Amino acid sequence: MTDRLLPFDAPLERLKALHPKLIDLNLDRMLRVCEALGRPQDKLPPVVHVAGTNGKGSTIALLRAMAEAQGLKVHVYTSPHLVRFAERIRLAGTLIDEDYLADCLNRVEIANAGQPLTFFESTTAAAFLAFSETPADLLLLETGLGGLLDATNIIGHPKLTIITPIDYDHQAFLGNDLKTIASQKAGIFKRGMPALSARQPDEAAQALERQAMKLGVPLTSMGQGIDAWREGDRLIFQDENALYDLPRPRLAGEHQIENAALAIKAALMLGIPTEAIETGLKAAQWPGRLQAFKAGPLYEALDNKASELWLDGGHNPHAARALREFIDQQQARDPKPLHLICGLINTKDAAEFFAHFAGLEAHISCVPFSSDAAIPPAELVQAAQSKGLEAVVASSPLDAIEALPHGPLRVLICGSLYLAGDCLALSPDTYPT
Repeated sequence: MTDRLLPFDAPLERLKALHPKLIDLNLDRMLRVCEALGRPQDKLPPVVHVAGTNGKGSTIALLRAMAEAQGLKVHVYTSPHLVRFAERIRLAGTLIDEDYLADCLNRVEIANAGQPLTFFESTTAAAFLAFSETPADLLLLETGLGGLLDATNIIGHPKLTIITPIDYDHQAFLGNDLKTIASQKAGIFKRGMPALSARQPDEAAQALERQAMKLGVPLTSMGQGIDAWREGDRLIFQDENALYDLPRPRLAGEHQIENAALAIKAALMLGIPTEAIETGLKAAQWPGRLQAFKAGPLYEALDNKASELWLDGGHNPHAARALREFIDQQQARDPKPLHLICGLINTKDAAEFFAHFAGLEAHISCVPFSSDAAIPPAELVQAAQSKGLEAVVASSPLDAIEALPHGPLRVLICGSLYLAGDCLALSPDTYPT
């Protein structure tokens, strides 16, 4: 992380102090402050609103690349950030200017007049201000938590809503079963406006379909006449209209085939031409998600340049399953001694995370990172050992790598976006913006 004091640091810190002691998910605070700001949510370019448990960022990155390949100016709102807060807000293709962000946050602070406001509500209101004041053709808007009561859900008429794969996460806020979680995600549906869903577990799919019927939402679902699969280095996509032979997405991992299919169908629904879709598949980048490191101090610490170093911030059961699938495929293709460097925050079930790696021949190093919510490495070691895995404590990812045996090795740093951010901050050349 940078030590330089940024223009928006002071207003961010003041707004953090207004965060309610208990998070009460509702839209009242957001509606109040945006009313005082002149309702910027009503002055946005056409919106694609995206909710789901996993794949939101990857799907948005792919769709952004496709839209920009068509020549569109695209706003993007995502969270959390990895290294710099400004990563959350992209204006017409460029990260928001630091001074302009500070100005937007100051205006939110003035409009709020010292009343309780969550950090995410503050920053979303600032983003809406910036989006409303900067011309663009499209806004790709990611929810923060859930959908129905998410701060982003004060927009009125999205051009398209997208639901990425739904799984268990944030149960304390969203519910303990997939039906309830999916109902929360479906809260972004707006009457009569089209929606697109990834392939979902039956319980989640039924909940989405019920909400769509209730609101007269034309819902298109992957797996219902729409599919995609890999053939060698190509991606084959089929919908009700045609069969497309496309480049395989640049993003690593078989799960990205599903994310790419969702982005492709969304692009087609938005009228983006096939040529731009092809270009976007080859160009899209999404740091910290199965990202291969080829430079920086972490990579240089490997003593054999035939070693591989991967970074992934996935942290819930669905992400752990995708990681295990990726590892198994890589090991089957080219076996190497496997080493995982892991860190998780205390809202995640570490034992459940490690259960997805049970039976894997791997050495695990458990590390701290820059979050007050980081699980102590010694506790992570116990969680990993409870699943029959070999695990030790290391003081940092760099120390863990330096302690590894001679290569060639396959090393995967995983478990938290905070940990991913720490690693990317060490290696700015590996961090595309």
